[in-house]
Amino acid sequence: MVVLGRIAGPHGIRGQIKVIPFTEYVDGLMEYPVWCLSRDEKNWQIVRPATFFIHDNLLIVTLTEYSDRTSASELKGLLVAVPRSQLPPLSKDGEDGYYWTDLIGISVVNMQGEPLGTVAGLFETGANDVLRVRLSGSSKDELIPFVDQVIRQVDLESRQITVDWELGY
Repeated sequence: MVVLGRIAGPHGIRGQIKVIPFTEYVDGLMEYPVWCLSRDEKNWQIVRPATFFIHDNLLIVTLTEYSDRTSASELKGLLVAVPRSQLPPLSKDGEDGYYWTDLIGISVVNMQGEPLGTVAGLFETGANDVLRVRLSGSSKDELIPFVDQVIRQVDLESRQITVDWELGY
């Protein structure tokens, strides 16, 4: 399974939920007719999204299996995933790549090998994508442009991104 979002909580009284997507586009999760929900990434529950709209960069979704606020509120904190086999190919030309979700939780170090933190999320600015890095030992985030001049290496196997970056740039 590939985690593509997290349920933030209920929305309204008709069983809608707020979903924080980990996809490039806010509505990217809606391309999948079946979602899998889990707290522990071991026990998965299958659900089907029925309707949605976007509000403040969140997906507001109605699941066919839930129709009231009480049952929807029990979903808060659950991860939303799809089978990796459902994802489209990374590139048309056969080059290696990665999904944003593959980068969440990876450690980030600078060129001197100093740990900066872990990837807490990514977002698009129009000009380029940006890594949101949760600083080591802190609740603060550092925003690092996801551009070739800064991102020197993405090693999914060792779960590390090397950047040409110093804190406070």
